[in-house]
Amino acid sequence: MAHSKSSKKRVYIGERNRLRNQAIKSRVKTFVKKVLVAVDANNVDEAKTALSVAYKELDKAVTKGILKKNTVSRKKSRLAAKVNSLAS
Repeated sequence: MAHSKSSKKRVYIGERNRLRNQAIKSRVKTFVKKVLVAVDANNVDEAKTALSVAYKELDKAVTKGILKKNTVSRKKSRLAAKVNSLAS
């Protein structure tokens, strides 16, 4: 158990950050899933709009430091490939 004031604060801040990170990751997964559901339904318009929202959420996760830049780049590339396969 933490004894000093600073170590108690670190425990508190770590828990706060964990909850924030968890919420942002969950939000990203939700919007990525919306794109995948639209792709499975062969709905091109819905997939494209969902893709732009997913891009925004993924980029926001990078700026907050939740996900790494290359991870998000890979996810965006794979989502775009799936959406583009519908259009052709």
